[in-house]
Parts: sequence; C-alpha cells; structure tokens
Amino acid sequence: MSNVLSWITFLPIIGALLIMFVPKSNKSLVKIIAALFTGLQLVLAIWIYMNFDQSTSQIQFREQYHWIPSFNIEYFMGIDGLSVPMVLLTAFLSFICIFASWKIDKSVKGYFAMFLLLDTGMMGVFCSLDFFLFYIFWEVMLLPMYFLIGIWGSPSRVEANGAVRGGPYAAIKFFLYTLFGSIFMLIAMLVLYFNVQDPVTGGHTFNMLHLMDQANHSGVLLNFDLRLWLYAALFLGFAIKVPVFPFHTWLPDAHVEAPTAVSVILAGVLLKMGTYGLLRISFPILPDAMRWHYFAYGLAILGLINILYGAFCAMAQKDLKKLVAYSSISHMGIVLLGMSGLTAMGMNGAVMQMFNHGTGTAMLFLLVGVIYDRAHHRQIDGFGGLAVRMPIYAAVVAIAFFAGLGLPGFSSFISEAFSFLGAFGSEMFDLRLITIISTFGIIITAAYFLWTFQRMFLGELNPKYAELPEINGRELFTLIPVAVLVVLLGVYPAPLLNLMQSSLNELVEVVKTAGPSSSTLLGLF
Repeated sequence: MSNVLSWITFLPIIGALLIMFVPKSNKSLVKIIAALFTGLQLVLAIWIYMNFDQSTSQIQFREQYHWIPSFNIEYFMGIDGLSVPMVLLTAFLSFICIFASWKIDKSVKGYFAMFLLLDTGMMGVFCSLDFFLFYIFWEVMLLPMYFLIGIWGSPSRVEANGAVRGGPYAAIKFFLYTLFGSIFMLIAMLVLYFNVQDPVTGGHTFNMLHLMDQANHSGVLLNFDLRLWLYAALFLGFAIKVPVFPFHTWLPDAHVEAPTAVSVILAGVLLKMGTYGLLRISFPILPDAMRWHYFAYGLAILGLINILYGAFCAMAQKDLKKLVAYSSISHMGIVLLGMSGLTAMGMNGAVMQMFNHGTGTAMLFLLVGVIYDRAHHRQIDGFGGLAVRMPIYAAVVAIAFFAGLGLPGFSSFISEAFSFLGAFGSEMFDLRLITIISTFGIIITAAYFLWTFQRMFLGELNPKYAELPEINGRELFTLIPVAVLVVLLGVYPAPLLNLMQSSLNELVEVVKTAGPSSSTLLGLF
C-alpha cells in the first residue's frame, strides 16, 4: 500500500473535517465518524505490523518528497522497529478512547475534532524522519491537548488552601511547560541544521538520517563541548514530556483535571514521546554526548529518582486518579534506567516498557473513569467493599493493579525485568548500585496498589454504594481488549520483542561506537 504512513497520520484530520459539516444537534453521527476514522487508522496500523520486515533495522514504508526545496526541508516519513510499537499503541488507544468519550455531551463537535487533531499530531511524531516535520507535529499536538484539558476538564475552583485548580489551570501549566522545553529543542534543531551537510546536495539538512551520520557533521558540531550543550538542550525538551523529575509537576494536575479519555492518551502516548525523542534524535545524533559519563550516570540517577519519588508520592495519595498519575512517573523512571546502560537488553526492555506502560496505565485511567461516573468522586477511603456490589469491575481492577505492580504473567513484568537486568549488566557504566536501589520501587508499587485495592474493594460494603451499578458493556468494550493485550504480552512477549529487536540492537551499536571520543567538558563544571 503506497503512502500508508501519510494515510495513517492524516486519516483523523479527514474525520475532523467531516465532523465540522455535521449539524451540532446530531451528536451520535459525530461520535460515529470519530470511531470510524480511528478504526480505519487501527486497521492500517495492523496492516503495517503484518507487513513489517522484523529481520532488518532499515527504515521501511518510506515516503520522501521535497517540501520546501529552498531550505532543503523534506516531507520524509518512515518507520523502523522503534517506531512501529508506538504507531500501534497510538492507533489502538485512540480508537479505544473514542468509546471512552461516548458520554461527552459538552460541545461534542469541538471535542471529537480536537481529539482527532491530537491523534494526527501524535502519529506524525512517530512517523517523521525530517526534524523540521517532527517539530511541527510535536507543536501541533499542544493546541488540541490544551483545549481538551481546559474546556472539557474540571471547572476552575479555589481550594481551601487558596490554590487555584481546574482544567484551565492544568491546561495552561501543561502548555507552558511543554512550550518551554520546545524552545530548547528548536535551538538545538537549528544548530544541527546549519552544521550538518546533505551528502547529496552539500546544503543544510533536517533529514534525521543525515543528522545521524557523524561524517556529515561540520563547523561547531566538531566541538565536543558544544555537542554536550546541544544534547542537554534536547534532553530538557524531551525530559519535560516524560516527565523527568523535577519537571514532573504539570503531570498530576493535568491528569486529575482532564477527562478520562484525555488522561488515557496523556499517560498512554504523550509521555512516550519524550523517551521516543531521546531514542530517535538525541542518542543517534549525539552519541558521544550520551556516552559522556556525567550524562549517562545522570540519566540513571534521574530514572532512580523517578522510580522511588513517583512510587512514594503515589502511596501518599487519597485521590485514585492522582495515585495513577504518580505511578506513571515511577514507571517511566524504569524506561530511563533501561536506556541508561546502553545494553541491548536494557534498550529493548525500555521500549517494551513504553508500550506496556501505555496499555497498563490506559486500563487504570479507564477504570478510574468508570467509578467516577457512578460515585462522582475518586477518594480511595470513601469507598469500601465494592467487590460485593461490583464483582466484575473489581476483577478488572485486580488485573490492572497486578499488571501495574509487575506481577509475573503480565506484560510489565517482562519489560521491567529487561530494563533492570540491562542496566545492571552494563559494560560501559557501573550502574549496579543504582539498579539495586531502584528495585525497591517494585516493593513500594506493590504496596500502594494492594493497599488501594484493599481499601476500595474488600471489607464491608459502604451503605452509600449499595445500589451502585455494575460496569456496563461499553466500558467493558474499552477495557477487555487492553486486558487481553496485557496478559498476552505477559505470557508471550515475542510479537513485541521481535518487532523492535533489530532496530534497537543497531541503535545500541551506533551509540557505543559512533562520534568523537573526547571525555572532557571545558568550562561546564
């Protein structure tokens, strides 16, 4: 199928344009159109998976055209083993989230049009191989997310301590944090553009494959000190999106105030764009900077902080949604730790964790939405004995919690084990102590998930919820496919592992061997 990446990226935009012509009163048709186009996108994602050659690390399904020839800017799309899991995850969760949004009744046309625009932005990031095009998709994503949180999130309110909260506050915080990081990414992108030569034309280039070839680097890029500054600038832009401590404070607010489906996309896909950016851009373009011991150990230490800090914060939460938000910070720390050792096992574990966390956290946020729609609050201690009244819901929550704490038989166990083992066995850096300390996060994670389950579902049923309705068919439709995937990849992870292995093994070799080998940084410390 020709131009399949363009189709999978821009199909949601076509759906959004069609929605604009639907009468405002016909809300059902708006939702059907959104479901249809995200469904077609998912079909294309499955087709890509079925036709992807897993034996090679080469870029596949390439689409390369001159876009702005005077500045050598290309419309360059292509995917490899790093991209395909993220393409599958984005298409899968976008389709699920349309049905999770079915009860949206406020400005329905605007909501689903914005959601589809967000879908295009996310998919474009994972398919772009021109840095300029990548940056456009990265920025396009900000606008719909800002409105989805600001308009359809919680209303503005002033809390007892005088703090302002609500969707508008969380949306502005998310927008400003991400835009702040984007400025540093833009500066680094321009420096790379003016100091990397296109091997064919001899001009400047945004082509990521040319940027990755160290033979094309010239000018200031030959200065190792500057390369470290560029790596730091890119890292800051991507770290805010992950989010890496101490740039994480926007995440709990955004999750708590956002609608359920937006929280699913935020945790399931948007956080992965930060680590994807590091692996797609920072590592292969500036490999010597990544190998510099301060940055390598720094990445591992930040992963450790994320794991433990996120887990302890999650344990302290009384709001169920906030608990899941902080658990995401903790689980993304495992991704950082797996990446830091520059081993094949750690890198494969990190990307598997990106995918598995996307599905696992999607389940958790969907389940939070189910109970919130019925009880109209998320206070963990406000429930009790719900397993008596809602046994099916309790069973699905148990699956999600067990997956979240990394129990063997669930997908996250494999990816977490690979990440820890890869970091522990690193030959380039001694990360054994950092890894050992990080594993305590597993215990804390198990503690807060099991404690939460006990408080919500076990014991005597709270009389206030004696008539609480059981989970319904539409909600199970959104949850069962995710649960099946979580269990299937826990028992048999080969379909995911084989997909990414060739590309990630190649990336490890590139980072280990490419680029200048200087290990000093003049004037920085």
